[in-house]
Amino acid sequence: MEELYDGRFWTTKESCEAMDKDMLPPNAKREFRECFGKEQGIKYALYFDIDGTLVSFKTHEIPASTIFALTQAKANGHKVFISTGRPPLIITNLGAIEHLIDGYVTINGALCYVGNEIVRCKNIPKEAVMSVVADAQEKDYGLIVVGEKDVAVLDPHRDVDRIFRREIAVENLDQAKPLDVVLQQRIFQLTAFFSEEYERDLMLRIPSCTSGRWHPEFTDITAKGADKGEGILALAAHLGLNPHYTMAFGDGGNDISMIKAAGIGVAMGNALESLKNEADYTTTSVDNDGILGALQHFGLI
Repeated sequence: MEELYDGRFWTTKESCEAMDKDMLPPNAKREFRECFGKEQGIKYALYFDIDGTLVSFKTHEIPASTIFALTQAKANGHKVFISTGRPPLIITNLGAIEHLIDGYVTINGALCYVGNEIVRCKNIPKEAVMSVVADAQEKDYGLIVVGEKDVAVLDPHRDVDRIFRREIAVENLDQAKPLDVVLQQRIFQLTAFFSEEYERDLMLRIPSCTSGRWHPEFTDITAKGADKGEGILALAAHLGLNPHYTMAFGDGGNDISMIKAAGIGVAMGNALESLKNEADYTTTSVDNDGILGALQHFGLI
């Protein structure tokens, strides 16, 4: 027998059926996943943001406790996925766990893949791309243009170099191609270096797009419908995974959609308050064994 809901005890079968039909209230869902999942050995699909979640902003490395936790989770039968704003070209900091990864949500959900198989691909409409590029050139702000194969970088004030190369330790931007070459490709993301105030103004001019900010100095612009939440659900559907048994971990504004879409959303201790407000559970920071603690809390390791 399970918890008392609607004035009576529900059987395990009734709880499972109600869960599958999305009939349980939010508090009951969380209790069911935590308690029943531990007892019945349910396997979860685990989705992890990279920067500030798997990888420390301080050391630019994956903490040893996180490597241990993911190794144990994988050994226990759970699936491990990446969900990042980074395009594949600059996902260069996951070597310690690369062998554990079952699939990728990249470019904030615009490009999702498992092995060599593309699961989801959503590009920005051409007119919106050209509008933002022209605006960046006119207003003189930094812009990273992410194409299906290559990236181009406009960096008039060295903001891209200062933040991406020095602060976040991004590699491979030296492989950027000329803008005119990249604009011949489908464009999946425009990373624009401007304020939140200007972001609100620009987004009104490109209604076909959405924006996800995970750093105070820039935001990631993608096509509407291309966000991490849609990305994790697309991978789950493709692999036949029950979306109720997905767990997402994040820290930035671009993680909110997947925190809300996942069966269980986990905010890192170093996350934005806006993300913590949407999460089902807040763990400790990336530098204080946050991933390990959360997976232990939910009984997955």
